[in-house]
Amino acid sequence: MSQPRFILSIDQGTTSSRALLFDQDGAAVAKEQLELKQHYPQPGWAEHDPKEILSAVVQCCQTAMTLGGATSADIAAIGITNQRETTVAWSRITGEPFHKAIVWLDTRTGETVGKLCKGQGGKDRFRAKTGLPISTYFSAVKMKWLIDNVPEVKKAVDDKTCMFGTIESWLIYNLTGGNNGGLHITDISNASRYMLMDIAKGQWDQAICKELGIAMECLPTIKSNAEVYGTVKGFGKLDGIRIAGSLGDQHAALLGQGCIETGSSKNTYGTGCFMLLNTGEKAVPSASGLLTTIGFKLGQNAPTNYALEGSVACAGRTVQWLRDNLKIIKEAPEVEQHALSVQDTGGVTLVPAFSGLFAPYWREDARAVAVGMTLYTRKEHLCRAALEAVAFSTVDV
Repeated sequence: MSQPRFILSIDQGTTSSRALLFDQDGAAVAKEQLELKQHYPQPGWAEHDPKEILSAVVQCCQTAMTLGGATSADIAAIGITNQRETTVAWSRITGEPFHKAIVWLDTRTGETVGKLCKGQGGKDRFRAKTGLPISTYFSAVKMKWLIDNVPEVKKAVDDKTCMFGTIESWLIYNLTGGNNGGLHITDISNASRYMLMDIAKGQWDQAICKELGIAMECLPTIKSNAEVYGTVKGFGKLDGIRIAGSLGDQHAALLGQGCIETGSSKNTYGTGCFMLLNTGEKAVPSASGLLTTIGFKLGQNAPTNYALEGSVACAGRTVQWLRDNLKIIKEAPEVEQHALSVQDTGGVTLVPAFSGLFAPYWREDARAVAVGMTLYTRKEHLCRAALEAVAFSTVDV
């Protein structure tokens, strides 16, 4: 029997799903990518269809295998990286989602956040345990909104038949059998973004869960980032492949950029912009609005590495807004061409708080604003202001 020749990587992001086939030298030999439809039912709301995500991921994996000439026997394992915080609630009985996934940059939970911040300790009341301020960003408030506003979710939580999870949980559950024995798990990096996990213990915190009304029985089991979780079943040519790794996208980028030593850091630019600094085996509190989060844990018995994170909600998403909403560009690369065609912004400053302001301000009530426009202002100035906004946001963190 031939030895496995490939690793299959799933990259499920905010705007697209991808699968990449890597050979033994780490070279990408095949890939497939599908854009993900964005749903904006109300101002500030952002949703994804969980079933579309699953279908696209499976299609991308199967296509990448075909392009690379690989069978399941050729693949050593599947690794998953995903958009973090985006929350799904589904039925333990049927395996069907109760509601569209609430995306990480959704701000519908502003009222929930406001109420929680009125308690003792204010915005930082859970920070000592979770490393996180109370914000619309994190999964716990999305779960609470679903419980409070979707009757089917409330009933399922009461009946202990609701499953909550972020995107990697949804994918692993379905890929390993769904309501026919599928695994309800998350990895420690994604779990650290729920605002429910004690980051020192790597376990769900009973007191916080109780305060938010989230039954611990509805939460996934926390695993390390590198262990064999289970095998794929029910998806044709993917069947039998082991799933052996899962990290939130920014934690995966921390490893992918080689930041394995204490003090090393990375900044990556996608839908948002995220700077992570490896703090080693010590969780370092921040007095400057940064998040204390998990870096990675590479095995069941491996030490836990921590990180400080500066999160910016809108980077590439601002360019997408110029393209899809204002329609002043047709393709994303045009933004650079327009920006370079003028010497400056003509006095225009853009604050891209489309989903509030994340680090270091944590103002979910902030909204995007463009100031300094005159009759001289052209689309080229707006394009340059959009790119400069990414730079200014990076300087902030």
